[in-house]
Amino acid sequence: MLWLRDEDLDPLRSRAELAQAMREDLHWLGIRWDAEMRQSERVSSYRNAMEQLLRDGHVYACNCSRKDLQQAVQAPHEDEDEPVYSGQCRPAGSERAAELRDETSYRFRVNDDEIVRFVDEHAGAQSFAAGCGADADFGDFVVWRKDGLPSYQLACVVDDAAMGVTEVVRGRDLLKSTARQILLQRALGLPAPHYFHCDLMRDEAGARLAKRHDALSLRALRETGMTPRDVIARFGRERTCN
Repeated sequence: MLWLRDEDLDPLRSRAELAQAMREDLHWLGIRWDAEMRQSERVSSYRNAMEQLLRDGHVYACNCSRKDLQQAVQAPHEDEDEPVYSGQCRPAGSERAAELRDETSYRFRVNDDEIVRFVDEHAGAQSFAAGCGADADFGDFVVWRKDGLPSYQLACVVDDAAMGVTEVVRGRDLLKSTARQILLQRALGLPAPHYFHCDLMRDEAGARLAKRHDALSLRALRETGMTPRDVIARFGRERTCN
């Protein structure tokens, strides 16, 4: 079964006309799906997962910068991954918040010096260190924003489980996100899918193809006169994904 998941949680970047254009472009390319899921319609499910994390002592309130919290709702690609958190708001000991408070952001508390290991179907054995130290690959990460929205990490974990996803294929710039999501899966008692992180499509200078780097969108390629067969022949032969 193939799902289309519209990750439309960011109110500044998610507009109805863009979602419709996405569907039209995918249909033009020849991709069909069996069902759709819109994350903006599933906030109650994310909140239930957040409350479980709160009850079990896995998260704590954070009052850090708006920029850090705004970025958390988006997929953290290699050139924009959140920095290792200093632990500024981390409570001492095993203190737990009593309830999920409005207008409050929360971070998932990692175990210092914990090593998250998994075997990627393409990139092979992976290992990432969690914690606040200089050698850590990632630290306590945002899972809930003060505007009542989940982070990309939490939403993906909850949705993968709800959709029965068994295999995740995405770019290798999200390998570190997989380590974070594995910790969330363990905390929530959810199964972990198999992962395949493929190489990224890059331009002649080695930059990842993305709109922020002026890469052409599928819609722009259509407008140049390219056919679906042309697009697949040009980009599919690289056996990479973006």
